Amino acid sequence: MKNDITAPMAKIIPKELEIHGDKRTDNYYWLNDRDNPDVLTYLNAENDYTKRLMQHTETFQKTLFEEMKGRIKEDDTTVPYKLNGYWYSTRYETGKDYPVFVRKKESLEAPEEILFDCNVMAKEHAYFNLGAIAISPDNTLAAFSTDIVSRRQYTIQIKNLRTGEIYDDKILNTTGSATWANDNKTLFYARKDEQTLRSHKIFKHQLNAPEAEDVEVYHEKDETFNTFVYKSKSKKFIVIGSSSTLTTEYRFLDANTPDAEFNLFQKRIRELDYSISHYGDHFYIIANSDGATNFKLLKTKLNATEKEHWEEVLPHRDDVLIEDIEIFKSHLVINERENGLNRLRIMSWNGKEDYYLPFNSETYTVFIGNNPDFESDSLRYGFNSLTSPSAIIDYNFRTKQSEVKKEQIVLGGTFKKENYVSERIWATARDGTRIPMSLVYKKGMKRNGKNPLLQYGYGSYGSTIDPSFSSIRLSLLDRGFIYVIAHIRGGEYLGRQWYENGKLLKKRNTFTDFIDCSRHLIEQAYTSKEHLYAYGGSAGGLLMGAVINMNPELYHGVLAAVPFVDVVTTMLDDSIPLTTGEYDEWGDPNRPVYYNYMKSYSPYDNVEAKAYPNLLVTAGLHDSQVQYWEPAKWVAKLRALKTDKNKLLLHIDMDSGHSGASGRFESLKEVALEYAFLLDLEGIDN
Repeated sequence: MKNDITAPMAKIIPKELEIHGDKRTDNYYWLNDRDNPDVLTYLNAENDYTKRLMQHTETFQKTLFEEMKGRIKEDDTTVPYKLNGYWYSTRYETGKDYPVFVRKKESLEAPEEILFDCNVMAKEHAYFNLGAIAISPDNTLAAFSTDIVSRRQYTIQIKNLRTGEIYDDKILNTTGSATWANDNKTLFYARKDEQTLRSHKIFKHQLNAPEAEDVEVYHEKDETFNTFVYKSKSKKFIVIGSSSTLTTEYRFLDANTPDAEFNLFQKRIRELDYSISHYGDHFYIIANSDGATNFKLLKTKLNATEKEHWEEVLPHRDDVLIEDIEIFKSHLVINERENGLNRLRIMSWNGKEDYYLPFNSETYTVFIGNNPDFESDSLRYGFNSLTSPSAIIDYNFRTKQSEVKKEQIVLGGTFKKENYVSERIWATARDGTRIPMSLVYKKGMKRNGKNPLLQYGYGSYGSTIDPSFSSIRLSLLDRGFIYVIAHIRGGEYLGRQWYENGKLLKKRNTFTDFIDCSRHLIEQAYTSKEHLYAYGGSAGGLLMGAVINMNPELYHGVLAAVPFVDVVTTMLDDSIPLTTGEYDEWGDPNRPVYYNYMKSYSPYDNVEAKAYPNLLVTAGLHDSQVQYWEPAKWVAKLRALKTDKNKLLLHIDMDSGHSGASGRFESLKEVALEYAFLLDLEGIDN
């Protein structure tokens, strides 16, 4: 590190914050004003500092970028799927960053029709994302949505697929998805609140009519709920859903009568979480009703949808989580999770068949793929593992045969799956709970405590981080890193209770689980404190902030991507996106019990004058999920208080939001920076 490179120091402007008789002083509150030129000056100074400190790795970053890009097939096409007489697919072309959406009528040998070429659409924009495409029932129109800022506020437009004309219809500030009624002229969509970005209203739009004439059909007034709209796979119903962290509610309407009133399915009951699918004379329901923590499957007649009419199809099981179902004309497919691993259960509607697809691996990922065709005789699903590239597979219900439609190609000539090893191990948490971890490393690894190891975690919202393949990750594995996913509480890896035990007033379990996994990896000589690194993003960035406040000495370096670190201040500000809908996840700090608990772990509030690991923090200026000022304030406070001489770097993307750069390969540049940061700390420069 050059001595003449001085770290930027954010100016201190104390702001007193008080609630419940408790006072907090926030010295960097001023950073949340994106219109303040001093804010942009400071952010640019942080970017410049990071660039200068990492300048000696720039050639290596380019090597890593080309290496990762070189494993990805540039001229690639997704496996076509059939919908309403057309085969749809997405392809990428060599040297281009964005996808091209195409279709062919009836046969894969038919002429290709280009629906959208995002390379052309993105030309004038630093950021571009085509959100969703909805094809009208008569196949002649496409409602599509675009975001050119990266705040997930999509504009919906309509394209005539016969003439190529884009109509004047322009619907602003939506979630991006649109749903056609069966008349080919009525479109339902969800609009967002301008300030909080909560999707709070469902509107009905008539083709070629001005947006001002759109009719509001539903207003979700509870600020802890979001609303959305979709069409049932059977194409018979338009469905409006309302959801919070713990509670859901649905309304439905015959898709042939879009001007009729929506029917309430089952009114919301606090902590009743259910979802609905249509088949024949029944709705099928996945619900946690009557104590079914891991959910059960029920059904009810179309004209009697209230809870008292629900009939049990599959009972609740303590050790099996029902995650999802997929309905076909002849079969029902249930996606279950047992002991952390997914299973696909196949049941015929005639009652003659009930079996599981076999998967023989210690740790893997399987998921239901894109199956929009209700009439299909085949289930499309995906399979991969930490060592096996992703495969898209069609399973035929009649022949019981599986056909691999596509396996991910890893270019570069050096990858062989047999050269890597994956395993699942278990750490014992301080309360005696066993915490699973999925590991992958290059064959020949010796457990001598000298291996660099990157431990990844998330642990929030019941989101399960499955052990999946990454060709990008090979750049670490091939240089001697072990990669570990810690399946900590707060996710749903071991069922719904795994989530319940890592949220609200049990949130600290998430952090201590991660730390206890780290200690186990050190005790078992997979690595040591000098070679252990941690990585998490968004709510996983909160995890990073918490663990380095609690046990900074365990980690040599940490990557915190778009980290949610200013928990208390953010959760007290109901004017910014996500806040009110998150109360059931983190707690409502307007209530003292949650405020005090939240304050006890909030990374920003608990920064102390002590030594911290080497740290690279990333953020996006336009992020709507985690506002840029959270990581910026956190870094400023760390820089002022930390007592070590370790690196503290902030890289903020001035053009993007929560998901990073929009180009297919642009995001790899940020990964290259992160990997170069880690490898540089290990003294690896090639």
